[in-house]
Amino acid sequence: MQRRPPPPRQPAAPRHGVARVLSKQGLCSRTQAAAWVAAGRVAVNGRVVLDPEFPVRMGQDVVVVDGGAAAAAEPLYLALNKPRGLVTTASDERGRDTVYRCLEGSGLPWLAPVGRLDQASEGLLLMSNDPAWAAAITDPGTGPDKTYHVQVDAVPDAALLAALVAGVEDDGERLSAKSATLLRSGGKTAWLEIVLDEGRNRQIRRLLAGHGLETRRLVRVAIGPVALGELAKGAWRRLTDEEVSSLAPTGRS
Repeated sequence: MQRRPPPPRQPAAPRHGVARVLSKQGLCSRTQAAAWVAAGRVAVNGRVVLDPEFPVRMGQDVVVVDGGAAAAAEPLYLALNKPRGLVTTASDERGRDTVYRCLEGSGLPWLAPVGRLDQASEGLLLMSNDPAWAAAITDPGTGPDKTYHVQVDAVPDAALLAALVAGVEDDGERLSAKSATLLRSGGKTAWLEIVLDEGRNRQIRRLLAGHGLETRRLVRVAIGPVALGELAKGAWRRLTDEEVSSLAPTGRS
């Protein structure tokens, strides 16, 4: 009698540090999760662990926080009109106000900024507790275009606008705009619309400075098809299902 071959082995679930697992489930930031672990609030398979890198198999090991199972949070997607002067981080070592000031008293669960706007910039900032969705948006190869309205200290001619698209070398990086158009001008200043298809640190300010232009004001007005619209400074709204799916496939069902 011919012996049947054994069934193929199922690949073992990948292991991740327990702090990363809690963060990926949208419960808190990775830093906050590490603090929970260090405080003895987290158990894996009935055993309290104190190492944020303690390996966990997602979907197999049972992770508990404060005695309750750490189920994934309900995914939430927001658009926020970031005011100038706030930093895009959960906490700031220099004590500066952060974008979380805009969410105070809202009763919302933990959310992370999707990408960044520097302290002097303002406008549309997405926030979510869905890490996979956020990663797709911030990925330079798959993420949507970002549109900015920028006030500069001169009135660029067509040649200078073309040069912004051609780009410059700055600190070993090639910086360029996908498009740059003149919106309006008055006196010695002008407003430009600049579209980026990638996101480097202070990219627009560095690009403009490379062509002798000073950035007076920088406002992000759209991310892909989602526009800032009439959202008041410091205000937020939930994205519609259509907006969420138009920006990136949702990471969690």
